[in-house]
Amino acid sequence: MVVQGKLRLKFSDILITILLALVFGVIYKLWGSVYDVFKPLFFQADELVYGMWFIAATVAFLLIRKPGVALLAELAAAHVSLLFGAEWGIQLFLYGLVQGICAEIIFALFRYRSYRAGTAALAGLAVALGSMGVDYVYGYIADYEPWMFFVKYGLRCVSGIVITGLFAYYLVKALEATGVTNLVRPVSKSEYDALNK
Repeated sequence: MVVQGKLRLKFSDILITILLALVFGVIYKLWGSVYDVFKPLFFQADELVYGMWFIAATVAFLLIRKPGVALLAELAAAHVSLLFGAEWGIQLFLYGLVQGICAEIIFALFRYRSYRAGTAALAGLAVALGSMGVDYVYGYIADYEPWMFFVKYGLRCVSGIVITGLFAYYLVKALEATGVTNLVRPVSKSEYDALNK
């Protein structure tokens, strides 16, 4: 996805997004162990950590701050996870596509100019809801009683808000404190002006 001006994706943006996706693809593969630890706690407790599988989209956008990176990050992370032997196979591509699009929709609503915790949390919620749609397409929830459906996706939405949204936001804030994000973001006019004072 390419737009005019400062928001246009450059090769370096794509490369950084792919590298992030590589890291998150490995995390996605390993996250199954954490997911399994939560399962015995209570009914659908594993949904509380489900949001980690959506996080590539929000982290990539909050770091690079351009249209298309959320979608690219989710698709690439799904590919990497598949290459490392993820059990879900080709379905991961559809999940990555839908999750990336849902995050992009939220960022687009704010014209790709909001990098706040609330925006990230809203994107996390949207991605969680999008994953529910894919679950429905594959028939994973056809036999659920209404209360089971609301518990499962209620917990997934909480996880989307907390992990995909807020955790991603504070992770990027921590990276900003180290100065590493200056390597991936263009210098703004105000920063140039500050140098000339």
